[in-house]
Amino acid sequence: MMFGLILAFIAGSLVSLQNIFNSKVNEHTGSWTTTTLVLGLGFLASLTIGLCMEGEQLFSVPNMKIWYWFSGLIGVGVVTCLVRGIKLLGPTFAISIALTAQLGFALLWDSLGWFGIEQVPFTLKQLVGVLVIVSGINFFKWSGGRRYRILKTG
Repeated sequence: MMFGLILAFIAGSLVSLQNIFNSKVNEHTGSWTTTTLVLGLGFLASLTIGLCMEGEQLFSVPNMKIWYWFSGLIGVGVVTCLVRGIKLLGPTFAISIALTAQLGFALLWDSLGWFGIEQVPFTLKQLVGVLVIVSGINFFKWSGGRRYRILKTG
């Protein structure tokens, strides 16, 4: 369990870092160039590491349903939408919305048992948890309307 928590924490920090880098690339290019660069380099990295770690087993996908392959297409939507959202809303607000949507839809998929995952009973605690997060985002965004900037020196 602890190792899973550590991996989830690392994943969250890497997603935030990736989104910052993606938005910086997007400042110099368009959304589609950014998406192509991000996913293209990700493909090359995972292919190289996968071949080193798994060899020919990397291409063995027995009994996998074909629609699971569309995950990469979903990734195109994820990167494109986040890059544009960050440009329009700023990093913290856009990522907050994205993570809240991710949590809410994960709760929905779990509760309904869709897409081949084990159904988890929906509880009021789960709903309250999502609502607390949404309230926190609203408080963060709309409280006072002040923007604090870090002063650059040098």
